[in-house]
Amino acid sequence: MALNFVRLGVNVDHIATIRNARGGKQPDPVLGAWEAIKAGADGITAHLREDRRHINDDDLNRLQLLCSSENIPLNMEMAATKEMLDIALILKPKSVCIVPERRQERTTEGGLDVLSKFNVLSPIIHELNKNGSRVSLFIEAKDEQITAASHTDAKVVEFHTGSYAKAVEVGDATLIDNIVTEFKRAASLADQLGLEVHFGHGLNYDNVETIATIPQCTELNIGHFIIGEAIFSGLGTAVNEMRTLIDNARVGL
Repeated sequence: MALNFVRLGVNVDHIATIRNARGGKQPDPVLGAWEAIKAGADGITAHLREDRRHINDDDLNRLQLLCSSENIPLNMEMAATKEMLDIALILKPKSVCIVPERRQERTTEGGLDVLSKFNVLSPIIHELNKNGSRVSLFIEAKDEQITAASHTDAKVVEFHTGSYAKAVEVGDATLIDNIVTEFKRAASLADQLGLEVHFGHGLNYDNVETIATIPQCTELNIGHFIIGEAIFSGLGTAVNEMRTLIDNARVGL
């Protein structure tokens, strides 16, 4: 079902990345989350990685307290491991997005293989769902992954937009059109199968509007660009500008 409003989730991981570059407590990702909420963020995303390269356990606990107090969902990104499941079951975030994770990668590369990991993922998703967290799966826009996701207790799929962002960056118009066509078809299939549709990874001022116009899109999760842009314009301004671009893209849909 098409919705005219698209939620903006702001990922604060890279505020922690800057902090961790030299140690100490500044800048604080929780203060960044508060600024993002004041500027119009509809949710806060944080990825607790196995190696704690940016967000740490204390950050996550404080983010949950902030989001709960502001009635804003915290979206915890996590790998499908027992350690992360145990943390999520105690934390009880409003949303959990299960993502693929490899220690050597610089950022999340590609989508989760739900089909081949179905037997591992299903019980984790079931436990999270039973515990009150709404589960999303970060996947590629492929029929077999969408169908597999629909057979779990997950309520949401988030399509990986990394290849689209790279195509826009190099100006490959044909590839852009092909990827967007695939996104539209995949979003329609997911919607038909009862899954809510989100998009995320590599989105910025230059490429977000096309994704925001996909009718089934209900949420965009954006972090690295917003935090980077905040260095020049301030975090509130960066969030507000992204919010405006998304809203303008939906006019007339």
